Amino acid sequence: MFIQTESTPNPATLKFLPGQTVLGTGTADFPNAEAAEKSPLARRIFAVSGITGVFFGTDFVTVTKAEATAWDHVKPAILGAIMEHYQSGAPVLEGEQAASGHAEHTGEDGDIVRQIKELLDTRVRPAVAQDGGDITFHGFDRGVVYLHMQGACAGCPSSTLTLKMGIENLLRHYIPEVTEVRPVAA
Repeated sequence: MFIQTESTPNPATLKFLPGQTVLGTGTADFPNAEAAEKSPLARRIFAVSGITGVFFGTDFVTVTKAEATAWDHVKPAILGAIMEHYQSGAPVLEGEQAASGHAEHTGEDGDIVRQIKELLDTRVRPAVAQDGGDITFHGFDRGVVYLHMQGACAGCPSSTLTLKMGIENLLRHYIPEVTEVRPVAA
């Protein structure tokens, strides 16, 4: 098994590409070791000292390290953990399906929310997945879109710029009812 690695805009995060499916659909975010309880793969990665976050996409694993930890020290152990997992035949997630990244929204703003979700799914999420992350919709209230950043996007130095200059401008261009985009914590 050959696992490729790619840097991300977040210097504390690396993207690992195992060359096979990680999740069939959706994403899974593990912001700490306790959250990894239902994922044998995430537990293996968190067993490496200095790891602070794990995120799964359809064909990648994004790993975030502590600031004091050097990639040269943990990267070989992470590669080994991913390889061991796939050789073990264990599932990536036990019992629980991955998140779809969609919050339900009904009511008078339903059409606007559907447009927002469609733009996020077709224009934004593919781009941030390239960087090893994901952005999920959390709500729309009086012109403000609330989004949650995951994986490499969470804690990235350029995440505020991505939200304000990229996503906000895109949504405001196509949907005049959108006035602002704000991040939310999980």
